[in-house]
Amino acid sequence: MHRKVAVVGLGYVGLPVAVAFGRHAPIVGFDINAARIAELRAGHDRTDEVSAEDLARVQVLYTDQIDDLRAADFFIVAVPTPVDSANKPDLSPLIAASRTVGKALKRGDIVVYESTVYPGATEEDCVPVLEQVSGLKHGVDFFSGYSPERINPGDREHRFETIRKIVSGCDAATLDIVAEVYASVVTAGVHRAASIKVAEAAKVIENTQRDLNIALMNELSVVFARLGIDTGEVLAAAGTKWNFLPFRPGLVGGHCIGVDPYYLTYKAEQHGYIPQVILAGRRINDNMGRYVARNTVKLMLQNGLDVPRCRVGVLGLTFKENCPDIRNSKVIDLVNELRDHGTTVVVMDPHADPAEVLHECGITLADPAAEAPFDALVVAVAHREYRALSVADLRALVRGSKPVVADVKALFPRDELAAAGTTVFRL
Repeated sequence: MHRKVAVVGLGYVGLPVAVAFGRHAPIVGFDINAARIAELRAGHDRTDEVSAEDLARVQVLYTDQIDDLRAADFFIVAVPTPVDSANKPDLSPLIAASRTVGKALKRGDIVVYESTVYPGATEEDCVPVLEQVSGLKHGVDFFSGYSPERINPGDREHRFETIRKIVSGCDAATLDIVAEVYASVVTAGVHRAASIKVAEAAKVIENTQRDLNIALMNELSVVFARLGIDTGEVLAAAGTKWNFLPFRPGLVGGHCIGVDPYYLTYKAEQHGYIPQVILAGRRINDNMGRYVARNTVKLMLQNGLDVPRCRVGVLGLTFKENCPDIRNSKVIDLVNELRDHGTTVVVMDPHADPAEVLHECGITLADPAAEAPFDALVVAVAHREYRALSVADLRALVRGSKPVVADVKALFPRDELAAAGTTVFRL
């Protein structure tokens, strides 16, 4: 059965989906951002997820016109689902996308959501909007499904086509079609979930599990620091056991791991249960940027540095390595905490978009070579450019007899950094 696919939302998730389908047949790629549409038509992807060569090869009509959506009968919605300042789910992009799709909806169409949500959101929040705008009845005139995104930004190995896809549908016939459509492009195959709610729950716990495991490592890092033990050395020793899980401490940001657990806890609280473990993990991870900054300042004070007159260099701002995405980056918390102590903070990142960083964070990105030397240096993100630096390179970026280097991801040998005359902090 041939279906005419439209992907709504062409960001980190939607664009790779559109490109995957566009390799096999003409499809529609829709986004409300006219600038985004223009750059994709010009063969450029600002997210660095899709190369210019791949963009040129595929059959995708990039558009911001609703009329173009009416040619489709299988809609894939892949828009952001963030949280607000109180860490409550913000479904406004999803509801807006549902209104857009509703305007193009026809009898027999299927709408599949990929955005991460709490269990029940597709049927309770999105479908009523589709019905209201289209005037059609769900389960009779049009049908719905949910297939959670599993794209990992910056990952060149685990791609949309090579990650097994969870699929679900509002009924058995719809599930068959959804499974067939995705299986036509996803070489890793599909897993048929028992219901839409099961598929929604599966997605949200994938990242909750990772969040909690990293939170445990972060808490262990805090404990071991007080005991005078290096966390990396402890993990290396414990990792010799065959079933010890290889999680490491770090800053947890981005649009998935740092956000998705709040969708689950929000829904749990609506049903009268206050999650204990999940929220505890979130509190730990949300505080780690400030924790790194405070420990850096503490070491600077112990070394006799006049902190308010010091310059601190921060290498990396994005939420993860080799990726331009700055959404929910905990490095921003780190920068703000350093500034609260009166330091002059200079931020550098070879992957982040300077205009976006200035607009979203009020931070002007700098060139490390031009801004060095610093009194302290925080290697915050494990970009390939920073992994390639030597200990001598790092030492050249800091000045004085007692500079501090905070190696957040433990990229460099601690003893070599210390031998080079720096005071080292790392998670």
